[in-house]
Amino acid sequence: MLAMQYSFTLPADYDMTIIERRIADNGHLLDGYPGLIFKTYLYAIQNDGLTANDENLYAPFYLWQDAASLNSFLLSPGFAAVSRAFGRPEVKIYPVLSAALSPDIRQAKFACRKIEPIRPYSSLSSLGEPVKIGEELARLVAWDPQNWQLIGLSLWKTLPQEVASTSQNYQIGHISLPKN
Repeated sequence: MLAMQYSFTLPADYDMTIIERRIADNGHLLDGYPGLIFKTYLYAIQNDGLTANDENLYAPFYLWQDAASLNSFLLSPGFAAVSRAFGRPEVKIYPVLSAALSPDIRQAKFACRKIEPIRPYSSLSSLGEPVKIGEELARLVAWDPQNWQLIGLSLWKTLPQEVASTSQNYQIGHISLPKN
């Protein structure tokens, strides 16, 4: 599995209802996309009181089954349209160490992404231990071996205060999942 995220920082005076409307109008287009485990349409509104963000962000996060599926999307007209609208983003791709998804994932309304350094010369053997979900509706751990960082993503129905203060937080506008 591969995790993928790109992010657009939008101006402080940007009307974020444009992003919310774009997600509402187009989010369903990736429902059932071949090889997509999930896509969360993440956004953050500056000083919204919900997610404690300093910036306006649009930052989709994807979980792919394999590189072929990820490549298919990046080479698609859909990604070309996003690039035309906001500029070609830096796409970050991470090997996934472990992921757990609840059958109730569609109920997630918030996401928390945490990036932590991997201590120099620490043992890497425990990085791939399976993650478990508690109150989260999904949780994954990926890593960036180029910069020696762990990337964690958790999806929540409500945003826990103890999590909110230590991570980049987003609202979820839509979640694309495989068709059943």
